Amino acid sequence: MGAKKSNRPEITVIGCGTPSPTPDRFGSAHLIDIAGEKLLFDCGPATTWKLAQNGVKTTEIDTVVFTHHHFDHDADFPTFILTRWDQMVPRDRELFVYGPTLTEEFTNGIIDEDYGLFRHDWKARVGHPGSHVTYVDRGGILPRSKPLVIPKDVGPGVIIENDRYRVTGAPADHVQPFLDSLAYRIDTDEGSVVITGDTAPCDSVTELSRGADVMMIMCWESHDHIKGTDHEIATCSIRGAAETAEEAGVKELVMVHIGARLALPESAEANEKEAREVWGGELVWGYEGMKVPWPK
Repeated sequence: MGAKKSNRPEITVIGCGTPSPTPDRFGSAHLIDIAGEKLLFDCGPATTWKLAQNGVKTTEIDTVVFTHHHFDHDADFPTFILTRWDQMVPRDRELFVYGPTLTEEFTNGIIDEDYGLFRHDWKARVGHPGSHVTYVDRGGILPRSKPLVIPKDVGPGVIIENDRYRVTGAPADHVQPFLDSLAYRIDTDEGSVVITGDTAPCDSVTELSRGADVMMIMCWESHDHIKGTDHEIATCSIRGAAETAEEAGVKELVMVHIGARLALPESAEANEKEAREVWGGELVWGYEGMKVPWPK
C-alpha cells in the first residue's frame, strides 16, 4: 500500500492583484490542495490560464468558493466552467460552487439552458457533429451533457465538511450592502488556512482566524494612504492586515490582493517596515505562482 497523503493544506497563489492589471498580477484566486483534492477560492481575471501556467488542469477542480462578486474575483468563471466542461472526459463531472448571495444567479446566468449568456457555446458543442469528433478524439463518450454545475448561496457557518477538511465562513466587511462578502477558514487535522477575501479589519474575520497556521489577507495600500478616507471601511492597509494577524494569533501572515503601488520594487522596504511595526511573526509577501511556505 502507498503512503497516506498528507491532509496539510498546500497553497498556491494564482491571482495576487487587484482590479488594476499590471504585467505580473491581476485579480484574486487561490488554490488549496488537501490530499490531492483541489479547492479554488475565487476566480479572477485569467485564472484558467494562470492555473495552466502552474501545471493545474481545470478538470482537477470540483469545488469553487467565492468570497464575493467583484469582477476581480469572478470574471474568469465563465471561461473556467466552459474549459473544464470541454476538457472533461469521458463524461462531465459535477462542479460544486459556493459563495455569498448572487452565486446562484451569477452561475446560472452563465450556463442556464434558457437564459445563460454562454448557452450558445455549450449548445453548439453538444449539437454539432464537428464538435462531436473533437470530443471523441479527446476521449469523450457521446451523447454529451450540458455542463453539470451546482451553485449554492451560503452564509456564515460551516460551508463544507467531510472526513478530510472543514470550510467555515464568516462575514467580511467590504462593500455592504451592495455585495455580501465572506472570509473562509479551512481546517484539517494537520493545519488551518484563512482566506479573508476583500475586507477591512473587523471582529468577525479576527475571530475566524484565531490560532490559524496561515492567514491570507487583503493588503490594499499603506496606512498613511488609507487613514481618514472611506477606504478604512472597505479595505486593509498593511498595518490593518498586520494588526488583524497579531490580534488573531496566527502563525504566518501572507499578504495578497496587493495594491499596484505596493507591488513596486521601490515600495518593498517601506512595506516591510510598516508591517513589522505591529507584526513579529512569519511574514510572506504574495506573488502569482507562489507556493506558500508552511509556517515553521
